[in-house]
Amino acid sequence: MPPFGLLHMRAWVSLFNQLLRPSGLVCIREVHFHSQVSEAVLTSQLKPHQEKSNFIIKTPKGTRDLSPQQMVVREKILDMVVGCFKRHGAKRLDTPAFELKEMLTEKYGEDSGLIYDLKDQGGELLSLRYDLTVPFARYLAMNKVKKMKRYQVGKVWRRESPTIVQGRYREFCQCDFDIAGQFDPMIPDAECLKIMCEILSGLQLGDFLIKVNDRRILDGLLAVCGVPESKFHAICSSIDKLDKISWNDVRHEMVAKKGLAPEVADRIGDYVQCHGGVSLVEEMFQDSRLSQNKQALEGLGDLKLLFEYLTLFGIAEKICFDLSLARGLDYYTGVIYEAVLLQTPAQAEESFNVGSVAAGGRYDGLVGMFDPKGRKVPCVGLSIGVERIFAIVEQRLKTSGQKIRTTETQVFVATPQKNFLHERLKLISELWDAGIKAELLYKNNPKLLTQLHYCEHMGIPLVVIIGEQELKEGVIKLRSVASREEVAIKRENLVAEIQKTLSES
Repeated sequence: MPPFGLLHMRAWVSLFNQLLRPSGLVCIREVHFHSQVSEAVLTSQLKPHQEKSNFIIKTPKGTRDLSPQQMVVREKILDMVVGCFKRHGAKRLDTPAFELKEMLTEKYGEDSGLIYDLKDQGGELLSLRYDLTVPFARYLAMNKVKKMKRYQVGKVWRRESPTIVQGRYREFCQCDFDIAGQFDPMIPDAECLKIMCEILSGLQLGDFLIKVNDRRILDGLLAVCGVPESKFHAICSSIDKLDKISWNDVRHEMVAKKGLAPEVADRIGDYVQCHGGVSLVEEMFQDSRLSQNKQALEGLGDLKLLFEYLTLFGIAEKICFDLSLARGLDYYTGVIYEAVLLQTPAQAEESFNVGSVAAGGRYDGLVGMFDPKGRKVPCVGLSIGVERIFAIVEQRLKTSGQKIRTTETQVFVATPQKNFLHERLKLISELWDAGIKAELLYKNNPKLLTQLHYCEHMGIPLVVIIGEQELKEGVIKLRSVASREEVAIKRENLVAEIQKTLSES
């Protein structure tokens, strides 16, 4: 049918029926069918355009794209973190982005509601991983691994309200280091704290403090203060907020919202507002109430040994025993720790609070939760808050106005004349084969000035120039972009000369 408009098509249908009527042939249904099809096609063609005008192109809430400039910064942070993990003898592991839903449930306490469940597709019930620790424990149990020092870098997902400015997202990257196995007390734990200090010092984020506590001390504290065991997790969750809200607000939550007796809350307050070094550990040993609790004494004994090892590592001054540290995750069983950056008043005014930048602890029972026979594999580990660290570094780069190179190109292949594409291609292939990072413009006859401007814009340090004169003399000009000095080099010596120049710069 010719591409008539709808009005013209209907007129044509009417005329067609009139012509057919004398012969007794009635084709109105067929024509009407074609009319309906044409209208349906037209509607389907219009609909996408109508919808497109209301369509907003954006990333999902709590996620973001990372530009090439941001990826350069991110890779430098990750390289430093992973380099430290390798220096301590860890091997790399990877696990699926999603797990069986039953593997993740009842592992995160109140935070279990933040797990992303995947829609049932008629197969297994699945959820996106919430962290890298539970999948690691599942891996150990599934493969019957009893000892392992591993690191893992990967994305995790949490269905919480994102605060982008503070480096909090629904999709984010975690960098974990864990030591699994039965070892003498506190040696692996001390190494984890040493690793945290090395990474935070290496990233030059400023002064920092690592808070430590022990879940056994915390549970013992709650018991001697008169908290019913059924309320332990709920009260721990309130205590864990002390770095964000005041003690009065925490106390109000315990009493008004969680039904704790006011005098019990006051007794808790006497403890959780205490922080110090190994001297505080000694003081808690002498405490009339805590010294009567077996769990608390075990925890205090391990912390005393931990501080001994931390002193030998030369990092004891970076560690603070903080009785308010609770770490909300249910799977922690012993020592827990969390690193925070210390800001000067000036930094606090111009910057923002991102919370903890690294955290971890001991989880001796998690692997046994996956093992059919309940066999336990003691574990201790740490997680580096890459997104929060990245938010800090990114903010500082914006403030300083520092330019970031997005490529690692070392040499640009250029020509001042036309019809030299073949020579440029042969030359750049020679550089690539020698392992030199090189580029050229994808044009047959680019202008030399355009090529040189590109090098300056991209921060490429060297240019090799080939033209008629160079070809005739068997040389190549090597130009420094910064100084604009040029030197003629024999073609056969070019690669060696470039490598020498790069090694000296």
